[in-house]
Amino acid sequence: MAIIYPVLSSSSTIGVTAPSSGLYKEQYTLLERAIHNLQNKGFNIKVGDTCWLQYKAKSAPAKTRAFELNNMLQDDSIHFIFPPWGGELLIEILEYIEFDKVKPKWILGYSDTSVLLFATTLKTGIATAHGPNLIDMRGRYSDQTTAMWENVLFTKENEEVIQYSSGYYQLEWRHDDETDYIYHLTERTRWKTISNNPMYVKGRLLGGCIDVIRHLIGTPYGNVREYQNQFIQNEPIIWYLENCELNVTDLRRSLVQMKLAGWFDHCSAILFGRSPANQPVDDYNVVDVYMDLAEEIDVPIAYDIDCGHMPPQMTFVNGAYAEVRIYNNVGMITQRLI
Repeated sequence: MAIIYPVLSSSSTIGVTAPSSGLYKEQYTLLERAIHNLQNKGFNIKVGDTCWLQYKAKSAPAKTRAFELNNMLQDDSIHFIFPPWGGELLIEILEYIEFDKVKPKWILGYSDTSVLLFATTLKTGIATAHGPNLIDMRGRYSDQTTAMWENVLFTKENEEVIQYSSGYYQLEWRHDDETDYIYHLTERTRWKTISNNPMYVKGRLLGGCIDVIRHLIGTPYGNVREYQNQFIQNEPIIWYLENCELNVTDLRRSLVQMKLAGWFDHCSAILFGRSPANQPVDDYNVVDVYMDLAEEIDVPIAYDIDCGHMPPQMTFVNGAYAEVRIYNNVGMITQRLI
């Protein structure tokens, strides 16, 4: 078996559902503006009821969220699932998702949505896309890095797409000062390597938000070894991971658990995104974490890449063959849908 790459066209229909968090009434305009912008691009939009709900840290009870998601995943008239944003408790719905009935279609998002992306690719071999949330489409314009989600999702099987590191990134969220671009890209982007040397690595991309995908270890939705055997012919994995809220010792514990669970077996590199968290503990800082991991598993490690909760971010395809180059703090990622 091989990775299955969904097909997208400019007239495709997007299913908008909230498998994690929906929106409070005062937030509705954010989603409405994003939908309007996608409609202007030619997409058709079907919006589920869960998007307009939010109560007790979730859009709806787990079975309700799963029911709506299952309907969209199995609907041949929907070609692309685009949740509004992440949240906290997507993991609750995994046991109710009918993975054996999923039709190949793109799912795009990050944060808590990466639980769905990760589990779907591991269980089905269908490629999923880690990138901007639907809410991030609400601006009049998109920066070049964010806008690449379209190029990536429109890439056909056996073709390739190249993305370059951003020029600048956002240091902090300022929701009360929204511009036509949404983000405030003020800080110079610098991709770094633990060795301080150039990096060139090859492998199959896999990853997500470490805060949430770590909880799939030991479950039927986190069997990385089976995925490697069944879908990618034991090719090495390039992991991309981003930290939303963990301090450095919690991050360290999580990475050690991943290592002990065999997630880093036959791994060619690990890429860490920028993070608003990573608070040091007793003089132990995040670079110490990366260096400890690099010494233990003996693979190249890069950090502060364009991924996660400090936008902008690239769009990574779980399952795609990738070549990653980093030179003089500039990154280039080629993804081949093979």
